[in-house]
Amino acid sequence: MENFSSLALKIEDNQIYLLDQQLLPHKEEWINCSKLEDMISAIKNLKVRGAPLIGIAAAFLLEKLKEDGVSPDKIKESASVLRESRPTAVNLMNAIDRVIENDISAYELAQEDIELCMRMGEIGAHLIEDGDNILTHCNTGGLATVGRGTALGVIQTAWEQGKKIHVFVDETRPLLQGGRLTTWELKKLGIPYTLICDNMAATLMRDKRIQKVFVGADRVALNGDFANKIGTYNLSILCQYHQIPFYTVAPFTTIDKDCFNGEDIEIEQRNPKEVLGVKGSFGDIQWSPDSEVYNPAFDVSPAKNLTGIVFDFGLLDQKQLLNDEIKSYL
Repeated sequence: MENFSSLALKIEDNQIYLLDQQLLPHKEEWINCSKLEDMISAIKNLKVRGAPLIGIAAAFLLEKLKEDGVSPDKIKESASVLRESRPTAVNLMNAIDRVIENDISAYELAQEDIELCMRMGEIGAHLIEDGDNILTHCNTGGLATVGRGTALGVIQTAWEQGKKIHVFVDETRPLLQGGRLTTWELKKLGIPYTLICDNMAATLMRDKRIQKVFVGADRVALNGDFANKIGTYNLSILCQYHQIPFYTVAPFTTIDKDCFNGEDIEIEQRNPKEVLGVKGSFGDIQWSPDSEVYNPAFDVSPAKNLTGIVFDFGLLDQKQLLNDEIKSYL
């Protein structure tokens, strides 16, 4: 395999390495995920995360199996197991299908993702004005893709254009992807930010301290409904009430051609321990007594709550989404 490197994935000496995102921001440790069981474990345990990156990481594993002479039947069996590791993130299924059915290489998918991120950044940055305070949720940057990211890529592009912006970062309970990962990226990029608890967004909006909200997506239905990290739906409602533009940013690889609306999106239920306490480079802490726990990883925001979706092929506003115009681009 040829060498390749991004913020969270690298290929060296015929091995696949992933940056362990569970250990950020305190430790930057790379783990070898060149075996099927190691890749599945990394995906399930969110050592690698972000819908585009998960798909490309899985594609590189299938690429390695091909180069190692594994039989086509065994590769298809491995692909089937990989598909089940994160059921909501449709990029995973799309990437696997393109590698298996269309014989596209992981390197082509990676280069494509880099280009998609650049295009989304350029399209979305036009929506940001000098002086804007922007709220974002979860992590949508280079840790979630092999490019500069989706929503965070838009923010980075606007910053590079010289726009004086400030980012409010939801901590993103229960796994703190905003507090641990987005802040880590923004600090590296030199973009001013303020970390907030998820339940502080409404107060900031009421006080007119948020001008726009940009989030990512793990699956987009054909009618514009989309699944994203739990808590996104809350923001969509708050933005409607406070009349704040609310955008999601997603490449075409996040569109599910077989999903007609948000009701068709499978929502992953995760381990109750993620809510009972917290785990990271600092250790494993439980702050609640054993309790019944409801822990969906994602929620679905309806297209009617959106101002628009920034795709790599252009911006579709709410009216276009509700008129099913996504289909014309597929």
